[in-house]
Amino acid sequence: MLVGIDGRGVAQEPLPPPGESPPPLYIAEPDGEGLLPGFPRVVQPEQFPSWPRWFASASGLVMTRTLPSGSMSVGPGGLTFDTADASASWPGGVDLRIGRWFGARQQNAVEMIYWGVYNIGSTTSATSGATTGTLQRSDLVNDVEINWLYSLGERPEFLSPNRRVNLMWLAGFRFFELEDVLTLESGGTDLNVATNNNLYGGQVGAKFDWQFAPGWRFSAVPKFLLAGNSITNTSTLDGAGVYSSLGVFSWLGSVDTGINWDLTERWSLWMGYRVVGVGNISQADQQWPAIIPPTMSELSGITAGSESIIHGGFAGFEARY
Repeated sequence: MLVGIDGRGVAQEPLPPPGESPPPLYIAEPDGEGLLPGFPRVVQPEQFPSWPRWFASASGLVMTRTLPSGSMSVGPGGLTFDTADASASWPGGVDLRIGRWFGARQQNAVEMIYWGVYNIGSTTSATSGATTGTLQRSDLVNDVEINWLYSLGERPEFLSPNRRVNLMWLAGFRFFELEDVLTLESGGTDLNVATNNNLYGGQVGAKFDWQFAPGWRFSAVPKFLLAGNSITNTSTLDGAGVYSSLGVFSWLGSVDTGINWDLTERWSLWMGYRVVGVGNISQADQQWPAIIPPTMSELSGITAGSESIIHGGFAGFEARY
């Protein structure tokens, strides 16, 4: 009987006698999935996420804002006004967004956001002898964002039991408008001061999600914006107006915290609280004259350097398709 010898001089299986054919090579039968032992599994397209790529949401807002220290002024007939007496109210607003996920693993997305709150303010009155005056505040906030998102893991609404946390980075462009208007009607004098801050620039941020129970997530979204601020002020006295403008750098930081309920693969409900802080801005209280009626020169110019915090709750839903 002949014995085969390999390259290292080690005896191998006996060779067949001369004239006989060698035995056929044996290959194991494929398993139930059609795979051969020892061969790597081929990644099929259907193994990538098949989640809905588009998403859109709508939420309602109830928000207010902090005001600077009031500016005292003396009006017709000795009326005394403090602009802080025209306090900020809690009006409603809306939050709308739409976006889409890209890539085979759906780790990249682009989203567009708009939210706004309108008519933040109230009216106060003062009387001195036979003279009566009313001071009214009416403020608004508009926010527009276009963000790129990158998820480090699974999309947050599809977290698995083995992965309960997820972190996403975001970067994008943001426009933020804060306008406040003070109007006084007293003794035949009509005074209106409207100051508008328009912040625009690039922002960075993140989104953290924690699935604390099946279908339930806690989320936090911090953002920071360093912006150019185009400030305008229009003051009118009995129909005659003065327009002023100023450009400065301002900053904005915001945090959304909320609870999300993922009802199905295509629907989620949420509610939470939003805090937005904006600094180095101008507000109508800073432009308010000490004596009313003022001269037109007293109504010109802009004073910046103040701060405000806009905050309140939100609730709404997201649809994925």
